[in-house]
Amino acid sequence: MTDLAKTAANALTLLEGLVTKATKAGATAADAVLVEGASISIAHRLGQLEKLERAEGGDIGLRVLIGGRQALVSSGDRTTAGMDALVERALAMAKAVPEDPYIGLADPAQLAKVLPNIDCCDPQEPSPEVLTELVRAMEDEARAQPGITNSEGAEASWGLSTVALVGSNGFSHAYHSSHSSIGVAVVAGDGETGMESDYDYSSAVYFADLRDALEIGREAGRRAARRVGAKRIATGRIPVVYDPRVARGLIGHAIGAINGGGIARGTSFLKEYMDKPVFGPGVTIIEDPHRTRGMRSKPCDAEGLANKRRALFDKGVLTSWILDLRTSRQLGLESTGHAGRGTGSAPSPSATNIWMEPGTLTPEALIGEIDEGLYVTDLVGQGVNGLTGDYSRGAAGFRIEKGQLTTPVSEITIAGNLKDMFLSLTPANDLVLRHGTDSPTVRIDGMTIAGG
Repeated sequence: MTDLAKTAANALTLLEGLVTKATKAGATAADAVLVEGASISIAHRLGQLEKLERAEGGDIGLRVLIGGRQALVSSGDRTTAGMDALVERALAMAKAVPEDPYIGLADPAQLAKVLPNIDCCDPQEPSPEVLTELVRAMEDEARAQPGITNSEGAEASWGLSTVALVGSNGFSHAYHSSHSSIGVAVVAGDGETGMESDYDYSSAVYFADLRDALEIGREAGRRAARRVGAKRIATGRIPVVYDPRVARGLIGHAIGAINGGGIARGTSFLKEYMDKPVFGPGVTIIEDPHRTRGMRSKPCDAEGLANKRRALFDKGVLTSWILDLRTSRQLGLESTGHAGRGTGSAPSPSATNIWMEPGTLTPEALIGEIDEGLYVTDLVGQGVNGLTGDYSRGAAGFRIEKGQLTTPVSEITIAGNLKDMFLSLTPANDLVLRHGTDSPTVRIDGMTIAGG
């Protein structure tokens, strides 16, 4: 048995014993989750190593139910006395809380029967020396780009986690996941020309799948330098093109609006849109929890239910809410297998790997049709109203003039309503799957710009 297999087996044995303790002590049902792992992080700035840290640790979360009452507790103490205290505390809390008619573990018949291999764990840990050399080379490359005057630093990290879940309903499973990332941020300009910063980074499940560190350094330097001299633009109503790294946020707003929590409370601007067009017919948004080496891949949801690939928006039409057991019971529906959970929280709906399918036009074609517009590379602020869909964000980027990107702009606000924005959204054909949420370049016509 490998070390990882032993770790998983030990985690399941520990949780099975904890759940048994809870049911013997009076819980009508119980489940327990364990998350543990190790990580390395390194930071480098202006040629000097600033941070080299390694961390190891773990936590256990226990959920007990007494009829319609539920309590959750967590602890890092794995001794017998610690487990006994955890059970005692959870049961005492459950007896003191109000009843909730919608809580409860999955019925055994609902549990996933076959769990796929999602290849989400890289067992090879990179050495501190390798990570240190990466951040040094990446920052040096970024600082070497024309116009760069300072650095905010470069970082690299690696982590490996074990996740285990055991329930009194018979579910028992553990899996491992890993995550690697590198990134750098630099400053361009001076007191006379104005100072601007920008960044680039890469994340992956497997360390070997990270983008080239020198490429990341060059791109961060280029992005920062081209922003120097940014000005405001006149207020008006113009087409806006979102760079892929900010277009991902638009997908996040759509996914947030179909979360079962907001739907059950009636607080989402899309609550009446099931089986109706939300986007234009050229937009399809896919979720795939089993994507090989996906950043958010997992074999099942946090309640032991099967999850699957699906089109959440199919040719513009909303096809599914994002539901766990509790929200599905509130709505009188079946769970969609979207439960997520931490050691200190109850299950709640959450999505996995999401992306917008590419369109047919190149980014150059999307931009080329615009006589006067805005290309957005950065957004600031959280001005999105989930109840109404009203959208207002600070932005920076570049003017579009006669189909070309020209001068940098900043300190402006872009505004609209997500319902209108989604319907007028056109995706380009440049989708690259790199993150948990991914988007191609997108164009939205008729947004309001507040400048100077």
